Amino acid sequence: MQQDLKSELTKQLIIDKAFNLFYKNGFKTTSIDKIMKETSLSKGAFYHHYKSKKELGLEVIGLKVKRRVLDSMVTPLYENGNALHILEHVFLERLKSFNIYEKQHGCPMNNLINEIGDDETNYQLALKSIIETWKTALIELIERGKKEETINNEISSSAVAIYLISAFEGIRGIRKLYNDDVILDNYLEGLSLYIKQLKK
Repeated sequence: MQQDLKSELTKQLIIDKAFNLFYKNGFKTTSIDKIMKETSLSKGAFYHHYKSKKELGLEVIGLKVKRRVLDSMVTPLYENGNALHILEHVFLERLKSFNIYEKQHGCPMNNLINEIGDDETNYQLALKSIIETWKTALIELIERGKKEETINNEISSSAVAIYLISAFEGIRGIRKLYNDDVILDNYLEGLSLYIKQLKK
């Protein structure tokens, strides 16, 4: 039992350090050696748990990247309350909550989509699954808003969901080019105006 716990902790340490390095330096430039140097473990410890960096990358997407999106952008969409207010709150407050490091490095998921999303089918499926989960939650919230008569019944829920995701991920990438938050503030203002236009 103690050995199982030690093994699980080792695996979690590798995943955590890999995520941090992928986020900071990119997936392709981060070697197994660099990851293991960060963990202070032997390379043998890596191969005890993973066959390759590719396998580790999929686990990082499934356990770290997906969890970030679920916790911050999906789960809050299922809260009780005015659907339009929830929509606005989730998107605006999440952007405001990012620290300077996160603003400078963009979105971990979007970074991976841009870097490796067209390289491997397994990566495409893993990243697409996160987007689809997010999209589904948004559609359900928008449909709920229509029934509650807080959101215009004439709009396409799917179109709005994809637009909101795309715009959000886009500004995360664009913000990396700037040294201040003026561009982010402009986006927040535009996003607020857009969401208000969805009102019934």
